[in-house]
Amino acid sequence: MLFRRTMGRLSKCAATGLSLVSLLSIMGCAVGPDFVRPDEPRVERYTREAEPSVTVPADGQAQRFEKGAAVVADWWLLFHSPKMDEMIKGALANNQTIQAAQARLRQSQDNLRAGYGIFYPQLDASLDAARLKSSAVRFGGSTASSIFNLYTLAGTVSYALDVFGGNRRAIESLQAQADFQRYTVLGTYLALSGNLVNTVVATVAYRAQIEATEQIITEEKEQIRVTEAQVEAGTVPYVNVLSIKSQLAATEATIPQLQQKLSQAEHLLAALVGYTPAEWAPPRFTLADLTLPANLPITLPSELVRQRPDILAAEAQLHSASAEIGVATAALFPSFTLNGTFGLNNTSISNLFKNASSFWSLGANIAAPLFHGGTLLSQRQAAIEGYQESLANYRQTVLDAFVQVADTLRALEHDAEALQAQLQAVNTAEEAMQLIQANYQAGIANYLQVLIANGQYHQAKIVYLQSLAQRFQDTVALFVALGGGWWNAEEKPPITSEEPERVEQEDG
Repeated sequence: MLFRRTMGRLSKCAATGLSLVSLLSIMGCAVGPDFVRPDEPRVERYTREAEPSVTVPADGQAQRFEKGAAVVADWWLLFHSPKMDEMIKGALANNQTIQAAQARLRQSQDNLRAGYGIFYPQLDASLDAARLKSSAVRFGGSTASSIFNLYTLAGTVSYALDVFGGNRRAIESLQAQADFQRYTVLGTYLALSGNLVNTVVATVAYRAQIEATEQIITEEKEQIRVTEAQVEAGTVPYVNVLSIKSQLAATEATIPQLQQKLSQAEHLLAALVGYTPAEWAPPRFTLADLTLPANLPITLPSELVRQRPDILAAEAQLHSASAEIGVATAALFPSFTLNGTFGLNNTSISNLFKNASSFWSLGANIAAPLFHGGTLLSQRQAAIEGYQESLANYRQTVLDAFVQVADTLRALEHDAEALQAQLQAVNTAEEAMQLIQANYQAGIANYLQVLIANGQYHQAKIVYLQSLAQRFQDTVALFVALGGGWWNAEEKPPITSEEPERVEQEDG
């Protein structure tokens, strides 16, 4: 009952102040620059030369580039691997880097919600009990001092008038920081999906190289058997057997190296999915499990800067730096605060609620900075320099993004050409190896020719598999460079936390 009565009186006391707030709100304006998004780069393509429209056919497939086509959100589905799709879904739910990014996003949103409180009156209540000794001598009296108890129940209300918009700029900065964290989450999501697909491709390539090397080992063992028979027949010297065995040992030595790389890739997959290598075994992928996307979208340059998460994150940092200039500028101007207090105090708690115990105050405070030794001006200049730094970082991020897209386009064009040539090299080396082996078994070729032919085929096969994997990985790089298509998702991406409810506030 007492609290309700106290709050009612405080409300009456604050009514006059709140009317003044409304008046000053109309007059108020936010100092500092209003943020304006940087203009898009005025270019129509990513490379100085004409961009490729289609690659040469390689390994039976050409890739076409579709200018202005939409990038699908779940771009990895274009590789037509249900096992990989299932793995990526699990990674998005369990990956610790994603969870850390989500936590930072929620933290920034909570900070934003907390910041909105500055636009409301701050209401507090207190209850104090103290035992005091008073001295009349302090006030010119001569009576003896007295000892008494004092009980105080009070409520205070204060409201900071945002006349020059410093608080609004601070909230604007917090909002930009929340945007930065949101785009960071999207960027983490994109990097995770890209790393997963690339690592799957790496496991496929390592496994294929191991299988190719094992085939060569089988052929070299057969050569040893044939050569040993020729030695027994006296047609070739025994040194031929030793030479082929040496080559066999060298070939066998490459198997552990490839197996180690395969193990590292599988361990990386486990970590990306959110498990230790002992807890989770990745699915076994082969080349047959992956389909190279034939049609590749190319986002327009003017759209790329509004879609790539890292560019949007850099823009959010630029926005925050712009708002900080307004905060520092507002600190140069006076600050205005309305405050009111209503309370009860008495030397006896039983008499605390009598009318004679009440007290109240209502006032306004104006604080103007007069001399701070240049601190405030220097802080504003520091905020301006911070904005210039963020602007330079934003521009560099855009440049890096355009370079990444340009590199990837050229890489895909050259990958197809290299793969086409490498496939021809494999076919030629295999044909030559078979011919030399037949001649060797017939006794019309020497062991050196066999070793050279085997080595050439081995290297051609390995390079072909590496070129094939590189083509897949550069295709992944293109989707990542274009931003991953998160804006085309039919549903809100599951990795982004709910936006904080925007509080509508009046200027002032």
